[in-house]
Amino acid sequence: MMNIRIALLDMNNNHANQGFKNIKELSEAFRRGSRENISIESFDVRSKNQVPDIEDFDIFISSGGPGNPHKEGLEWERKYTDFLDSIYGYNKSHDRKKYLFLICHSFQVASIHWELGKICKRESSSFGVIPIYKTQEAKDEFLFENLQEPFYGVDSRSFQFIEPNHRRFEKLGMKIMAMENIHPHLNIERAVMAIRFSDEIFGTQFHPEASPEAMIENLRDEKNKNVVIENIGMQKYIETLDNIDKGHLIATRAQILPRFLQFAKNNLLTIA
Repeated sequence: MMNIRIALLDMNNNHANQGFKNIKELSEAFRRGSRENISIESFDVRSKNQVPDIEDFDIFISSGGPGNPHKEGLEWERKYTDFLDSIYGYNKSHDRKKYLFLICHSFQVASIHWELGKICKRESSSFGVIPIYKTQEAKDEFLFENLQEPFYGVDSRSFQFIEPNHRRFEKLGMKIMAMENIHPHLNIERAVMAIRFSDEIFGTQFHPEASPEAMIENLRDEKNKNVVIENIGMQKYIETLDNIDKGHLIATRAQILPRFLQFAKNNLLTIA
């Protein structure tokens, strides 16, 4: 029986975070539902400088996290960008590929590293459940196949990706797969929300791992509730709860990461 090895990269820098717990839950559900021998190992990238050796794993999921995605001269940053280049280069020269999913902070770091556009600080932090719009290039994207237009995802960011360098995208063969909402009354550019970096590497600015139940529980905790209301206001807080209650996140969580894992496994089994 084949062994498949999954590495989970924790980018939270020792901050408490529901997202990484959700990633572990989805990975464990995938392991339990598979007949193959699947192992899962976690790496604390930013606080312990732990980056997996790509030779030791088949599938990688790199989480979101707080702070500035631009380099600040820290040891983990060099290790992490070397890791990105190693996977990208490995896949160009090997039949049996490595599969990588990048979420939020990881997505921003990769976009900066590959010089894909402008990643800048927002005027105010964004938090909530937002509509996400597929691009024309995403019409055949299997990770979005059964999602409505627009679909919904959890958005939590102080930085954003705008002004994509389309020549750079074309040169590297990368494609923008989703954008944020249009703001007809505001003079601001729409942010990039998802990129297919290669056949094996995909990334989202939003959080496809978000659990509706866990998010509601967190938002209704009195301490968390007060922090969120202070940051985004009561109206946005109520709107976020309402969007979760409407079931907007169920399909996003059930499809994107599970489909990515299944796709990776199927291809790994094809080229054992």
